[in-house]
Parts: sequence; structure tokens; C-alpha cells
Amino acid sequence: MVTRLRALGTQWTALVPVLAVVLLAFTWGRGLPGVLVALVTLVLAGAVLAAVHHAEVIAHRVGEPFGSLVLAVAVTIIEVALIVTLMADGGDKSATLARDTVFAAVMITCNGIIGLCLLVGALRHRVVHFQSEGTGAALATVATLATLSLVLPTFTTSKPGPEFSTAQLTFAALASLVLYGLFVATQTVRHREYFLPITRKGEVIDSEDGAGPSTRAAVISLGLLALALVGVVGLAKGVSPTIESGVENAGMPHAVVGVIIALLVLLPETIAAVRATRRDRVQTSLNLALGSAMASIGLTIPAVAVASLWLSGPLVLGLGPTHMVLLVLTVIVGTLTVVPGRATLLQGGVHLVLFAAYLELAVTP
Repeated sequence: MVTRLRALGTQWTALVPVLAVVLLAFTWGRGLPGVLVALVTLVLAGAVLAAVHHAEVIAHRVGEPFGSLVLAVAVTIIEVALIVTLMADGGDKSATLARDTVFAAVMITCNGIIGLCLLVGALRHRVVHFQSEGTGAALATVATLATLSLVLPTFTTSKPGPEFSTAQLTFAALASLVLYGLFVATQTVRHREYFLPITRKGEVIDSEDGAGPSTRAAVISLGLLALALVGVVGLAKGVSPTIESGVENAGMPHAVVGVIIALLVLLPETIAAVRATRRDRVQTSLNLALGSAMASIGLTIPAVAVASLWLSGPLVLGLGPTHMVLLVLTVIVGTLTVVPGRATLLQGGVHLVLFAAYLELAVTP
């Protein structure tokens, strides 16, 4: 009986990503009636759970921090493709699309996911432990990327408005790629031990208990993970007109639509991070959260820089005063959280309050 249930679970996680992509092919670019929106939402939720399952299979096979890196990069690449596609559609709203999406990803990961994981971990284990060296390096890289790409455009004078000139945008894109590549090399090669989970005594956990999946199973999961993430992002775009109508009918700003879409796209990483925390692998959760924030900036800015060569219209990257205050506060609080190498309920609550403040200001700016 147990074997049958496991087989059913395996079949389910294999079928849903394929179903999501097929449904995406039939609904792409078309208006969706209410019944179809409900079906798309149901399949979207299933694709999220399937993506988490296959990401965990890969992580178990390749170990940390490679598993976290695979999920973060996979989600971000598809997210970047979605951003460029939406920008290509044109319209005045596309000018701030890259900025709004990247900033939403930073706030969701650095406050929402981290806060939730610290809260869950502290409730379950009282005090959670992680490596301050690796986590601090990741946070420093995120802060540098965010400042170079989202804060400086507000203060530059080469072009009117919060925009980069061509030379400045080129520098920001190259700097983003260099910093992200340097971090990945540090995380996976030179100082991999700084990003591995640790026990309460500070001992590094370099392997998980139990036999890992075979190479063949990991390769299959990698393919199914890609399908699931394509389905998640594509179906999220499909239901976005319905979300947009609901937001407009509620009298909320259009930026709220970007926040909702970002929440949907980052849902697989959120679930995977919380599951890792419940296993007392908080370092894995932090790798996922900060890695996603870093990949979102480090890959999106170069992509939109290249896309701007043929896309018409301005590319607004600079944040407004309110969002800059939230970003500065996030970096300060994140630093104070990371330095001790351990956290309690309080730190999780502080990050979640910051995330709630971001959502509140998105709804009522």
C-alpha cells in the first residue's frame, strides 16, 4: 500500500508539469472566462507543489548549496523571460516593470521568506542557527546590486528622471553579472563550506541522511522542474488580466498587480525554504532567499539592458523615496540579523513587519 502511494505521488508530480505546459499552450494570449481561470489557478497551484518536489530531489542529489542555486536560477531565468516579453508588448506601464518586479522580489525574499523561515524555525526549535560568513556575504552582494541598479538611477543627472544613460546602464549590467558570477564561484567552489547548514554546536552538515536519488532520477526531475516553472510563470501571466481587473475594481494602484505576480512566481522557493527550515536547515532557507534576490537583480538588469537596444520607450530603474527607505531599513535589519549567526522569534517578526509595511505601502502609497 505504501509503495502504491509513493508511486501515485511520483506520477502526480510528473504529470502536473506537463499538464501545466499543455494548458499554457492552449491559453497563451487568450482571454480566459471565469471557469477557465479557476482551472488555471488549480493547475498553477499543482505546478508550484510539483516544482518544490523536483527541486528537493535535485537538491538531495547534488547537495547544498547547489540545490538552492538550481531552483533560484531556474525561477529567475523564466521570470526574466516573462519581464522582457511583457516589456516587448509596449505601453507606458512597461517603463517601470523591471524596477517594480526586481524590487518586489528583493522585498519578498529578504523580508517575506527570511522572516517566515526564521519565525517557523524559532517556533519549532526556539533558536535557529546559520553561518554568518556565507549569509553575510550574500546579503552584502544583494545590497550592492540593489544600490547600483535601483538607487543610483534616482540621483544620476545624465538623463532626466530616474533613468540610466546608455553608458551607466552598460556598467550596471556588467557589474551585476560580475558580482553574481563571483558570488556563485564563492558559494560553490572556493568557500562552499560557508553556505552549508550547521548543527546547534556549529558543526557543518555536508550530507543528508538516507540514500539520495539516482543520477537518472535527478536529471528527470531537472527537466520536470523546468516544465513546472514555465507553467507557473506562464499561467501566472495568463491570470494576470483577471488579477488586474480585480485590483482596479478594488481601487488599488496598478503596482499591486506586479506584487501579486511576484508572489506567485516566488511561491515554489517560499515553500521549499519553509520545508528546509522545518528540518532545521535554516542555512538552506537563507541560501534560497538571498540567492533568489541576487539572481533576480544580477540576471534581470543585464537582460533588460540588452532588451532596451530594440525596445522603445524609457527604462525607469530608480526607486522613489519611500521604497529607498524600505530598502535601507531592510539592509540594516538584515545585517543585524545575520551577524550573530542565530535568530529567535523577534528577528523573524521584525522582517515580517517590514514585509507587511511594503505590502501596505504598495496598496496605499
